[in-house]
Amino acid sequence: MPRPSANADTSRRILDTAERLLQTRGYNAFSYADIAQSLRVTKASLHYHFRTKAELGQHLIERYQQSFAEALADIDRTSSDSRQRLRRYIDLYLGVLRDGRMCLCGMLAAEYATLPKSMKTELKKFFDENERWLIEVLEKGRAARELRFSGPARETAMLLISSLEGAMLLARSYDDVARFDATAHGLLAALTVDS
Repeated sequence: MPRPSANADTSRRILDTAERLLQTRGYNAFSYADIAQSLRVTKASLHYHFRTKAELGQHLIERYQQSFAEALADIDRTSSDSRQRLRRYIDLYLGVLRDGRMCLCGMLAAEYATLPKSMKTELKKFFDENERWLIEVLEKGRAARELRFSGPARETAMLLISSLEGAMLLARSYDDVARFDATAHGLLAALTVDS
C-alpha cells in the first residue's frame, strides 16, 4: 500500500502512468525507470509510494477491478434489459481497445506465469467477479426470455470472457477494432432472443 503520508496525487499519477504502460506494453516490458522518465521524477520517489513493482502491480489490479466494479454497478442501475447489459459490458472492453490499450487483466493473464503470487491472487479475483456478474445477467436474461443458451450460465460466462479477451488480442494484432466488434456482435446475436 502507499504509505499514509504519501501524496495521493503523486500516487495517482504513478498508477495512471504504470497502467498505460502495462496496457500497451505488458507488465514485464516496463520498469520504474520508464515511469520515472515519463513523470520526470526519480526512481527513489516511485519507491517511496510503491516499494516494489509487485506492490505497484497489485495496486493496479485492485484499482482496475474497483473501476470495473463501479462500471458494472452503473450498468445494473441504469439497464433493466439483459441484452442491453451485455452490450454495455462489451462496450467496456471496446472503449479500452479504442483507446489503443488492452484489458489490464487480460495483459496480465498473458504473463501469468511470471507474476508475483499477490498479483496472481488479485488477477483471479477480477475474473471471478466478472464471471459472477455475467452469470447473474445470463440467468436473469434466460428467465426473462431475453437471452438463450444451453447448459449452465457459468459456462456461457466463461465463454464470453474468454472470447472478449481473445478478440481484443487479435484486434490488436491486426490493428483493427472492427475484428473485435464483429466477434462481440456474433456473441450477442447467438445469445439474444429477438423481441
